[in-house]
Amino acid sequence: MKTKIRYLRQEMGISQQELAKLADVTRQTINALENGRYNPSLVLAYKITKILKQKYIEDVFILDLEGNSE
Repeated sequence: MKTKIRYLRQEMGISQQELAKLADVTRQTINALENGRYNPSLVLAYKITKILKQKYIEDVFILDLEGNSE
C-alpha cells in the first residue's frame, strides 16, 4: 500500500517520532508505513488520517491492487 504520510507529515512539520507518539505506535511502524512495507489496521489508518488533518482515509492511503493476484 502506498501512502502520502511522509509528504503530509513534513507539510505539518512533525517528525516520524512525533507522529508515532500521537498514533500510539513506534517510529519504526511509521517508517514502515511511509516505505510501503506495512499495511495498517483500519483503526491505525483512521488515527493517522485524523492526526494528519485529512478528511478521508483515501487522502492518506492509496490502495494499489496492481500485481495482486486476489
